[in-house]
Amino acid sequence: MGQLLLSIKDVTVRFQNHVILSNLNFFVSKDENWALIGESGSGKSALLRTIAGMYNISGGNIVIDDCCHRLIALVETKHHFRNLSNTTNFYYQQRYNSSDSEDALFVEQYLLSIISSSQKNSYWDIERVAKLLKLDRLRDKKLIKLSNGETKRLMIAAALLRNPVLLLLDSPLTGLDAQTRKDFNSIIEQITATGTTVIMTTSPFDIPCAITHIAILKDGKIKQSISKEKFKPEINLQINKLSSDNEDFKYIFSTYTIKNTYKDIVKMNNVHIQYDNKVILDKINWHILPGERWALLGPNAAGKSTLLSLINGDNPQAYANDIVLFDKKRGTGESIWDIKSKIGFVSPELHQYFPLENSCLQVIESGYYDTMGLFRPSNKTRFATVMHWMKALGIEKYPNVLLKSVPVSVQRLCLLARALVKNPALLIFDEPCQGLDEHQQQHFKNLVDTICKRSDVALIYVTHYEQEIPESVTKVLRLDKGKIVN
Repeated sequence: MGQLLLSIKDVTVRFQNHVILSNLNFFVSKDENWALIGESGSGKSALLRTIAGMYNISGGNIVIDDCCHRLIALVETKHHFRNLSNTTNFYYQQRYNSSDSEDALFVEQYLLSIISSSQKNSYWDIERVAKLLKLDRLRDKKLIKLSNGETKRLMIAAALLRNPVLLLLDSPLTGLDAQTRKDFNSIIEQITATGTTVIMTTSPFDIPCAITHIAILKDGKIKQSISKEKFKPEINLQINKLSSDNEDFKYIFSTYTIKNTYKDIVKMNNVHIQYDNKVILDKINWHILPGERWALLGPNAAGKSTLLSLINGDNPQAYANDIVLFDKKRGTGESIWDIKSKIGFVSPELHQYFPLENSCLQVIESGYYDTMGLFRPSNKTRFATVMHWMKALGIEKYPNVLLKSVPVSVQRLCLLARALVKNPALLIFDEPCQGLDEHQQQHFKNLVDTICKRSDVALIYVTHYEQEIPESVTKVLRLDKGKIVN
């Protein structure tokens, strides 16, 4: 065993009066790189945040070697970019408003802002991180304009520019397209070859070759620590099929009887979106009929999020294009709220910017009003429906807990319930399984398929993992560089 970098012994961590790590023991040596495995809520992310010094321990002790105590970098699932004026964080929809989107740093400016004078002779510099993470073509792009996957690559680059001895990565593959995920093995190998120790949370099926050890967590404790060679990623997914005997499902499906009376849900004719000299969408023709279920696929920065923003009422450039939504041409008198009332929507960007000070129940109930949080007293009838959805998604113990105090997986499930609760005519699920473990993903997939079988709801489903696509999806629109491809 090499030099001991990290020693966590009998550590207990409490957050918002909840125990999130309990009597946990974890030891990392210099010649080791670790993957943390476990179901959602098992404590993986909490362990990374504890190592990074973001939580106070209430028992036990943590010893970090002097050589890396001040050289720890954590890449979380959310970014913390701020406006150019450094007065506030970005807000949802800012990227589509031309004047407000200018209040953001370029990628090159952001990377330069991280480098201190003491780091100028360190190994990781802008040229090396740009080459490793393929950022060269993004240098003159505004932070707010980055796709979900581009943002993740930039966050890893920013962490490397701090030249850490210990690099902590929370679900680093989330949001990355298939090619970048394939490249990730090489990325981690090059990082660890410089002497940096990596500890990362990941799926048991996405463990990079450079990882040497696996820690399996459950209920805030490490249940098993083994070498990677001995680890078997097979997980027994005991997913119960949705049953009519379940009272919550019976209630939900008795109300989820959408019968679309529209002729056209979405109709686009030669849609063109351009910012300055950059073409984002070029000659897009797309027709969605009632009851059709589509997969929208393509690599990072293909134009998927911009295309969805035209449908969801978030992008003002919709008025300059030939677009029909729910039988009404954009710009003929319909309001954004008319459009949103017919759509249930969730995306990584919505999760990134959704206010955290509402309770989980308030977050879900806000879906009835298409607001970013609940700004009125809870409605008793709707409260009851929300509780049925929470029970159906396995998050019924969190109704009065603030969104900021629950695991990321619960946050995502709350936003999914928010999209579903009003029984909309169109569901738009943009990477809906991010942050969910394998059990939750399969459960959600079954739920979507059952809803589609029992209603005439239209569906647009976006993912970088094609195995996540529900069986009810029968049509595909594939984008690359803003164009439809076969």
